[in-house]
Amino acid sequence: MVSEDFKKQVEGYGLTTAKILYRLPDYPRFLQTYVWQSYDLFPRFPELTKFLDFWKRELEGPLFSVTVAHSRLIKPSELRAVDGMFRLH
Repeated sequence: MVSEDFKKQVEGYGLTTAKILYRLPDYPRFLQTYVWQSYDLFPRFPELTKFLDFWKRELEGPLFSVTVAHSRLIKPSELRAVDGMFRLH
């Protein structure tokens, strides 16, 4: 049985982390940090966009900024030419 996370990585998803700064509803001069992490597709980030749409629609704290980091965990193999052959016994 293969995990859903592994299936997503094979389909091109990468680990996405978003640092979200938002204003506190009762104290708008103060900023609070929320860290969101999931597998998402670069460069459109449909999962993050869906989450941020939910945030704007359902939560009271208005967004101040969103900083995104993304990394594909499964990458194409790197090939390198080797000069010579070595035999181990």
